[in-house]
Amino acid sequence: MDLRKRINTYDKQHCWQYEIRLSNLDEDLIESGMTTEQMDALKVSDFSFSVAESKQEQLEIRKFIERHEWLGKACGFSQYYFQAHYNEILTGVIIMGGPNAYNYLLGKENKELEILINRGACISWSPQNLASALLSYSIKWMAKNTKYRLFTSYSDPMAKELGTIYQACNFYYLGNTFGSKKKYIQPYNGNIVSDRWFRTRCAYKNYAIDLGITWGDNWLGKGRVVNWNNVPDDIEKQLRNHSKEMQKDAKFIELPPKHKYAYILGPNKRETKKLRKLFEEKNQLFSYPKER
Repeated sequence: MDLRKRINTYDKQHCWQYEIRLSNLDEDLIESGMTTEQMDALKVSDFSFSVAESKQEQLEIRKFIERHEWLGKACGFSQYYFQAHYNEILTGVIIMGGPNAYNYLLGKENKELEILINRGACISWSPQNLASALLSYSIKWMAKNTKYRLFTSYSDPMAKELGTIYQACNFYYLGNTFGSKKKYIQPYNGNIVSDRWFRTRCAYKNYAIDLGITWGDNWLGKGRVVNWNNVPDDIEKQLRNHSKEMQKDAKFIELPPKHKYAYILGPNKRETKKLRKLFEEKNQLFSYPKER
């Protein structure tokens, strides 16, 4: 179902993610060759966790998100991919990437320590605590193998989410006043996007076509950004002005504020303790929400 229709019509008391599990269950069991008896006997210890490093694995994770996650689309700003398997069946995924905006939860000097848990989902017949186990594995791997120490995530009231997985993993709860106030309808294909999309490499390449500008071979930067150092000044000005106009004219959906959660983990107990103390000093914390 189109996201805009979901936003306007979803009226169940449970979260959308659980609704997806219910609606996908029969088909998922058939595709996996599972019986309900086998499903009921599954334990988290039956599953293996790993980092998805190959492009093929990451593509499979993005397709998994399209089927099993409420937004139905992997985030464009994705850096790290994690996966759970039962035998050779992909059963759970988590994607992390750069935050939409820094809130300096550990101070401006530590902003580079933050990364966003921006997508996650499990197959319908997985055991209930698989998601929290995969999340725990992913955070521990990140703390050991990368510079990141602050892991943030949002729960969306539009999807009737409370953040029960984050609560189960003992995240800090920062309240329900966060997130973008609007999402935009992307002018080229109708997808729902944040304001960041209008400043991505993909967007600028579309703007170049609109303006009759031939895209330079050396204008591409790493990830989804443009290497502006190689773009002539007059063309850069045209592209940036067009970006502002496209965002200004785009249709949008107004959004309610989101719940925000955060977790601190370092590579050792000493650093973890130090950063958690700093975090608690700098932020107001709240009791977990319990009502959708």
